[in-house]
Amino acid sequence: MTEPEEDFATLFEASQKTKRFERGQTIEGAVVAIGADVAFINVGGKGEATIALDELRDDDGALEVAVGDRVQAVVVSTAGGLVLSRKLARGAATSRQLEDAFHAGLPVEGRVEKAVKGGFEVRIARQRAFCPMSQIDLQRVTDPAVHEGRVYTFRITEFKEGGKDLVVSRRALLEEEQRTRAAEVRQSIVPGAVLTGRVASVRDFGAFVDLGAGVQGLIHVSEMGWSRVSDTSQVVTPGEEVVVKVLRVEEDGQKIALGLKQLTADPWSTVSGKYEIGHVRMGRVTRLAEFGAFIEIEPGIEGLAHASTFPPTGGARGWTRSVAVGSAVTVEIVSIDPEKKRIGVALVQEGSARAGGVDEVREYAEREAAEPAPSFGSLADKLRGALTPREK
Repeated sequence: MTEPEEDFATLFEASQKTKRFERGQTIEGAVVAIGADVAFINVGGKGEATIALDELRDDDGALEVAVGDRVQAVVVSTAGGLVLSRKLARGAATSRQLEDAFHAGLPVEGRVEKAVKGGFEVRIARQRAFCPMSQIDLQRVTDPAVHEGRVYTFRITEFKEGGKDLVVSRRALLEEEQRTRAAEVRQSIVPGAVLTGRVASVRDFGAFVDLGAGVQGLIHVSEMGWSRVSDTSQVVTPGEEVVVKVLRVEEDGQKIALGLKQLTADPWSTVSGKYEIGHVRMGRVTRLAEFGAFIEIEPGIEGLAHASTFPPTGGARGWTRSVAVGSAVTVEIVSIDPEKKRIGVALVQEGSARAGGVDEVREYAEREAAEPAPSFGSLADKLRGALTPREK
């Protein structure tokens, strides 16, 4: 076969491949070369298509693709070769192309002319279109004027009367972009990862943090600080940028647990050697329970003053009258278990070196350990006597 025949055969094969595609059809191919004005796309076999470089640039004019990258576009012409487009530039689209874009879902560029009742008037090529207020952005529009004069990319959602009645949506495209970016963001969300996000909302039980592309995680109130948090709004505020640690990812990535305190040192890691039995410390009452009072000795370190260490008073919970949540108290450390993160304390009453006879209780417990166990009533009577303040 001669060279001209080979050229003819090649052209014939290419023309046959071109016939396999139709205008408005969405196809995908790989970038094989980048010229001065167009990029060449391999759409299968020896078939190639072209796409204008202007459609492959970002807002700053930089190319978004390189040789080897795959792109998806819509066929806008089959005459003399395949011509692809990722969007129809404003002012360059005919009514037929707009109709093709409508059927193919191809994005089109338009300029927001002005705000009108219920939405915006948008100019696309030589056509006027209407964009409902709810379809101009992902967020609720509070000031329509900010969109006037802006050039956006839209999707045609309604095409009537030969293009004279057009309804478009920018939100539809933004949501698609968000879903694509959300999939990429979720790939980086794994337990142990440290990420930067922005506080979306603050609730009593915690705060929701936007990690990007609408993907949100929850910082539970218990993960906000080593100290007990009573008011989440005092820790984070909506719109604030925060650095968080991913604790858990559940339900196929739909439920993401985040933490703030994990990025600071655990105060319990320094308890050993810092606290000893018999040490007297100042603290603050954080909460009362049936079995005693919790005392914060330092941020993140709470001790329990068991109800049995309080002087006997009238009623089952009479001891609660001697303490109040938020009050400052002096306590003595009576037990330490760093592994279980537990510290037992007893209150030191004002005007007494030891609270309610803590020394007597400890001496009594040591003495009783070496003696036969008395009856419950006898032991209770002795313990109550040991806890009764001595008369001066």
